Amino acid sequence: MDNLSYFLNDPLIVKLAKLFIWLFVIIVLIGYLRKVIKKRIDNTAVRYKAQKGIEIIGYLLIIFLILIAITVENIKDYTIIIGFFTAGITFTLQELILSIAGSFYIFFVRVYKPGDRIEINGIKGDVIDIDSIYTTLMEIGEWVSSDNYSGRIIKISNAFVFKGPIKNYSMDFPFVWDEIDILVAYGSDVELAKELIMKEAQDRLTDYTKNSVAKWKEMVEHYYIDNAKIDPNIAITLTDNWIVLNLRYITDYRYRRSTKNELFQSIQQGILDTHGKVVLASSTLQLLKIPEVEVRLKT
Repeated sequence: MDNLSYFLNDPLIVKLAKLFIWLFVIIVLIGYLRKVIKKRIDNTAVRYKAQKGIEIIGYLLIIFLILIAITVENIKDYTIIIGFFTAGITFTLQELILSIAGSFYIFFVRVYKPGDRIEINGIKGDVIDIDSIYTTLMEIGEWVSSDNYSGRIIKISNAFVFKGPIKNYSMDFPFVWDEIDILVAYGSDVELAKELIMKEAQDRLTDYTKNSVAKWKEMVEHYYIDNAKIDPNIAITLTDNWIVLNLRYITDYRYRRSTKNELFQSIQQGILDTHGKVVLASSTLQLLKIPEVEVRLKT
């Protein structure tokens, strides 16, 4: 009996007994909370995340208690072990911590907001939601051309705001410059072609040009940036096959595709109405010499 009493009063045995009791309580509590969550939450995704969260918290508590039981002898050691534990948690959950920090950065610095069109981590889309961990985008591009929605919803970690550039199409200047090339054949009336292209551009882009002027003035005042030409303009390039008339213009970032389509249609019709004075170019093949062919007939 004396040996048993000595064994039970051993400080190490007492410490281990307390540790096992606490571990048992935590494990039982994890199982109980999982059952409660399973009964109370109908949504499968939310239930899964809640159960996983309970498990992670429970396991972290178990690791914390084991570390304390093994190494802690006085209050000073408590401070040391808490420091090591905190460092370990920070390293393990660094992506989560960065995501939460990124959400604060997004809201306070106004990197982007719901409704903006952005490109981040090589993915382009419209921001439809921002939470504490993820930014949700309605994807643009991929297998569809131009600025059309692909139909996929993409969640990007907020931590990416610290890892690379963020391209915002609509933050301070909701307009973009775009270009189209009109190819006309040599011998066409180039001045007439320039006139009709410029006329169609001015008729269809007047509102965009007018609205963008005020916004661009704000940009020049707010940022260290040179002034730029807002009105549509044409540049000419001569090639071996045709004359390229490059029209550069400004448009709303949301209507870039539709604006380009309207311009192409109206310019094409305008060129057809010139009755041959301006001709659209196409690839041609010119034969300079027909090779000689020697034919021998056997008799």
